[in-house]
Amino acid sequence: MSGPGQSSAEEHRAAAEYRIEDLAHASGTTVRTIRAYQDRGLLPTPERRGRANVYRDTHLARLRQIADLLDRGYTLASIKELLDAWDAGRGLGGVLGLVAEVHGPWTDEQADRITRAELNTRFGTNPDDDAIAEAVDLGVLEPVPGRDDEFLVPSPQELAVAVELYAAGVPLGAISGHLRELRGRVEQIASRFLEFTTEHVFARYLGHRPPTDTDAAEAAAMVRRLRPLAQQTVDAELARAMRMFATRRLRHHLDADTPFTFRSAAPTTRHIALPTGTIQAVQELVGPDNVSAFVAAATEREVQKRALDALSSSGPEIRQVTQFD
Repeated sequence: MSGPGQSSAEEHRAAAEYRIEDLAHASGTTVRTIRAYQDRGLLPTPERRGRANVYRDTHLARLRQIADLLDRGYTLASIKELLDAWDAGRGLGGVLGLVAEVHGPWTDEQADRITRAELNTRFGTNPDDDAIAEAVDLGVLEPVPGRDDEFLVPSPQELAVAVELYAAGVPLGAISGHLRELRGRVEQIASRFLEFTTEHVFARYLGHRPPTDTDAAEAAAMVRRLRPLAQQTVDAELARAMRMFATRRLRHHLDADTPFTFRSAAPTTRHIALPTGTIQAVQELVGPDNVSAFVAAATEREVQKRALDALSSSGPEIRQVTQFD
């Protein structure tokens, strides 16, 4: 409430002033950090009033911008460069918009939550603490502060894949190991895609540091246009590769493990597994649909040939018997 003779403007002015301790509390940082930022030139010089420094809302807003950029992975040196450009009148709105666009979600998937009991139900067992710790380390699960039995699931689809693989008989350790390997390779693909688009697209917007508001805004719009292309390309290529390799793998297993059946006049059947190389050679010769018939005919021919050879080798004895008769 305003005191006698105190205008609302004066009240606002008083409310917008902070001692360094109050500024640290309002910004969620520490006095030591604020002084470090001042030494680096990241904060405007505070007003000196008597023996104390007085900070205003502009300092609070600057601290929040710095914290936001740090959370997005920027270094203090790069933040200093951006802020210097802003203070020089070049503007920062476009750059911050570009930062927000790049840092925003690259998927339409919505995060979910799951309890320890629900995890037990989905995996049909009690995942031990090591399995939970591995999932947390991989980012598949994120602990919810203050809730020991509840987790955030950034990608419910990824968790659903793990559930299906586990139900199919894949151990949790193997699933985690596969995800680590897959993640490393996907990160290489993402890095290469960004190098490619930066070289051919974004270099004209980001060729000078920091970019102007106009260039940054155009780059942000381009990010929105190109964002789905990476996933679409990977989806298409993954589908093509899966079809190719799955077909080869199935053919390999059928060729190597499926026995061919030969039937004789006797009421018995024998199963014989032929070498993969032999089957492939026959396929190239007569086609995959005629392999069984060809092998059966070739075998029968060989049997008949050997029978004829045996008869011809004993021919004189047969003739002698015939002549004696």
